Amino acid sequence: MKIKLNEKKSFDWKIEKIAVIGPGIVGMPMAALLAEARIKIGTDEPAKVLVVQRNSANSGWKVDAINSGKSVIGGIEPGLNDIVERNVADGILSATHDYSQLSDADVILISIQTDKKGFGPDYGPLFGGLTQLAEALQNKPKENIPLIVFESTLAPSSMATVIKEHFEKYGLIEGEDILLGNSPNRVMPGRLVERVVSSDKLVAGLHPETPKMIKAIYSKVVTKGTLFETNSLTAEIEKTLENAYRDVRIAFATEIVRYCDDNNIDFYQVRDEINKRLSQQDNATEDPNAVPSGGLLIPMIGVGGHCLPKDGILLWWRKIESGADTSNSLIIKSREINNESPAETVKLAERDFGDISGKKIALLGAAYRFNSEDTRNSPTLVLAQLLKAKGCEVIIHDPFVKPDDQNLLKYEVNNIFTNDLQTSLTGAEYVFVCTAHKYYLDNYENIIQTAKSMKGLVDGCNIYNKSIYDKIPVKYVGIGRGENKPDKHFIDFVYDSFVAVEKGIGNELNSLIEFLNDNYAEDEFNKARFTTVRSLADTCATGCSIVNPDRINEIEPFNGFGSKLVECAVAAQNE
Repeated sequence: MKIKLNEKKSFDWKIEKIAVIGPGIVGMPMAALLAEARIKIGTDEPAKVLVVQRNSANSGWKVDAINSGKSVIGGIEPGLNDIVERNVADGILSATHDYSQLSDADVILISIQTDKKGFGPDYGPLFGGLTQLAEALQNKPKENIPLIVFESTLAPSSMATVIKEHFEKYGLIEGEDILLGNSPNRVMPGRLVERVVSSDKLVAGLHPETPKMIKAIYSKVVTKGTLFETNSLTAEIEKTLENAYRDVRIAFATEIVRYCDDNNIDFYQVRDEINKRLSQQDNATEDPNAVPSGGLLIPMIGVGGHCLPKDGILLWWRKIESGADTSNSLIIKSREINNESPAETVKLAERDFGDISGKKIALLGAAYRFNSEDTRNSPTLVLAQLLKAKGCEVIIHDPFVKPDDQNLLKYEVNNIFTNDLQTSLTGAEYVFVCTAHKYYLDNYENIIQTAKSMKGLVDGCNIYNKSIYDKIPVKYVGIGRGENKPDKHFIDFVYDSFVAVEKGIGNELNSLIEFLNDNYAEDEFNKARFTTVRSLADTCATGCSIVNPDRINEIEPFNGFGSKLVECAVAAQNE
């Protein structure tokens, strides 16, 4: 990007080449849509878009696939393949293994997966890519000041510390040689193009002009959403908060559903009534392919995906690093509750079916999310290991996941995986539906007819509603599918408990923001503010309504049952 700081302290610039490092579920749609947008800034010719993928054993194939006009994302992704094919054919979109081609890039998007290691971020793969980028930029044209935008999730304070410091080691100074910004993604497998185009999105940076520059580019792509300018610390907090609070809401719903299942109560009647009182209703109770967005979410066999299992840890990273006590953190406690879910699913099945040790069991759905091939942190893989430890003969089926999927290999279940439904069901005594793929809805009768040996079916993902499971000719158990209507006293208890959890998250977030500002905000522009974070969180399409910090009243247990999250919220305010 040939830019210079003018008298008004803003940038004059020209974009001829946009690079995207990492063509995963974030980088692939962003690259495709940036090419489709035909970005023209400071020139009459549309910017070329170059995808960079390291030549690894698992992902090196993506370069040839993209250059042949194919998206590298599996599952059902409406529109994405057509956009990739069209823009490769037009010469706007291409891919390479060669990082040196980044030396003259004007804008560089970083879409490399970040993870956690223990109670901190694991930036190994990220810094592997950033090192090759920094080396390539040693040969950048002198007048170029490339804009580097992180779509990857970063733990709060990372941009101002470890990211900036990494580039400084290579003589690349923020605000002089490069501009560092972030725009954390809000994509969702199965709806990648739709979410990029339509979701509200944060554009942020360390320099006050950087958000404006990102906005000028992204406004060509995010045509149905709003772009909100902010600083990097705020963006880092807000992104990790979205997923952390979703994890908390799932954990709370999980606590409630376990009580409901123990007492034969219909959890979904509880859910709908609570969300009605909260004015946070959705149609996910009835539609298994709707994304839950209400206050009380839908508990399943566990929490998977790349973001939810790690982002709460990333949000807390710096405070944990300081030696802070996490025993009363709702965010950390939620991880414990959700991690128990695969084992609790086994208990639920055995409560109705008896001991299933040594039985032949089919698990339908290896991906963590419906209509997707994404197996990252999939609870199905944990469930498979638990059942194998009980001596069960387990076979996993998924119509979208590849047999050489790296997570199947990681969990050592690739040898019990198949894409053939009949193979998975033949001889199976118990069938667990783990992922609400539309495929399993459409093939419901085929599943029942093929599984001739089936004695019981476990609905672990709210896929079969009452009109269907009433017709199932075998024993049936579903998470939250109790038969009794909840009474008003229980509804009141759940509502009061949810409100306490809401306040607890507000209190916890406020404390984290104060800590991060005190230790990592260098100036007023780079400070995070609770009101701003709260406002930005409210733009999340899947719901992230944060309440103001407030005092929490203790809640009497209901028939001896109380929420661990509520206990944490009350205890934290008394510290």
